[in-house]
Amino acid sequence: MTTEDSRYEAVRSRDARFDGVFFLGVRTTGIYCRPSCPAVTPKRENVRFFPTAAAAQGAGFRACRRCRPDAVPGSAEWNVRADLVGRAMRMISDGVVDREGVAGLAKRLGYSPRQVQRQLTAELGAGPVALARAQRAHTARVLLQTTPLPVTQIAFASGFASVRQFNDTVREIYARTPSELRAASARGGHGPAGRPEARRAGGADGAGGALNGLPLRLAYRGPYATGQVFGFLERRAVPGVEEVRGDPGSRVYRRTLNLPCGTGVVEVDECPARGGEGWLACRLHLGDLRDLTTAVQRVRRLFDLDADPYAVAESLGRRGPLAPLLDRTPGLRSPGAADAHELAVRAVLGQQITVGAARTLAGRLVESYGKPLPAPDGTLTHLFPTADALAEAPLGELGMPTARRRTLRTVAAALADGTVVLDPGADREETERALLALPGIGPWTAGYMRMRALGDPDVFLPGDVGVRHGLARVGADAAQADDWRPWRSYALHHLWHATTLPDQDPAAVAAG
Repeated sequence: MTTEDSRYEAVRSRDARFDGVFFLGVRTTGIYCRPSCPAVTPKRENVRFFPTAAAAQGAGFRACRRCRPDAVPGSAEWNVRADLVGRAMRMISDGVVDREGVAGLAKRLGYSPRQVQRQLTAELGAGPVALARAQRAHTARVLLQTTPLPVTQIAFASGFASVRQFNDTVREIYARTPSELRAASARGGHGPAGRPEARRAGGADGAGGALNGLPLRLAYRGPYATGQVFGFLERRAVPGVEEVRGDPGSRVYRRTLNLPCGTGVVEVDECPARGGEGWLACRLHLGDLRDLTTAVQRVRRLFDLDADPYAVAESLGRRGPLAPLLDRTPGLRSPGAADAHELAVRAVLGQQITVGAARTLAGRLVESYGKPLPAPDGTLTHLFPTADALAEAPLGELGMPTARRRTLRTVAAALADGTVVLDPGADREETERALLALPGIGPWTAGYMRMRALGDPDVFLPGDVGVRHGLARVGADAAQADDWRPWRSYALHHLWHATTLPDQDPAAVAAG
């Protein structure tokens, strides 16, 4: 999609593969859409293309009411890119601008606010404030259409500084007042079933802004291998913090969340309701509505919902030995982390032991040092221990070797004092160097953290036992991994999955 002509061809064919990759504005109507919008295709001369929804909004276009372009998956480009723009986009999605302003974003990136503004505007057609504003508007629409909360409360919960700013933004982007947007939703005007946006909730607590189970539809593009992803998370679920209910095919993943303004519990269904192709059903129980955007983004990273399986399949599938694996399991994802610090600690716990043993150790750690929830929620009882809590912890009850306990405390201290930064927009190369400088951290642990905590799609772990077995099963060797850039993390997950296939499975043997 490097030329406007190729983008227009995607629009003519209503190609959903590019939803979120770019947006089109129609000059004659003043509306912007996703490429797969079912409306009549506009004439080529009437179309403008934009890299982000914020750029389209900044150019004066309002969101289409049919295709809801603000509800599409994010572009996988921001996960691939390690430059300033890619890092900034990951941080904005996590709510950094809402919490810390442009100055806070710039400080985290190591640039001046003017440099950040200039580079984002030059490449994306919108600066950090406009990008964050577009995200706040989407959050506001979700709350207006799914909860009975007062409009004033929704304004501040969405991250707006004032009710006036909230009203002006909603009118500008959706061509309706907040009350009109809510009324249209009540009449069913928020879109047909199956569209990747929020569903109407059963109610809200309202006390202190707490929400009683906000149901959402988390959009993704292309095929999604739910069975493998839920299985991956189930095998690693930490007692007290995570649980998986139900049988394969109908499982529900649940976990606690430690969020900037409070705590939360998230539930994600493996099997969506009828008409749910293209999204995962999710329910968020939040102690503070201001955490909605951050919670959604963390769940999206955990389930790798902004991935581009088409690009992954095109790159890996033509590289010979992995082709049968991609055919066997289309849409396999590379799960990230709901909490980067938690993932780092778990990576240390998992050094040189089995997945089951690491899970048991993590459960003991949670029981000893985790913060209890105000009230248990099923088997969910705690938040995962913070880095501060573990930096000086004795850890004797874990039964680990002394050297491993020392490494865990060292990593926790480095996270607590900022020696190692695992923010969504952290410089991945710099973070890996900082990790490798810590005693007890080798290439496997640093690479695993980089892949999951930082969401890097291009990590390969040649020394991993499962990877070596997977390579042997498909008749490949580690030297071929360079051919799989920039999607080596997905190749790694396919190789891990290959070790679970029966010997006679045609996808588990070499291609030709």
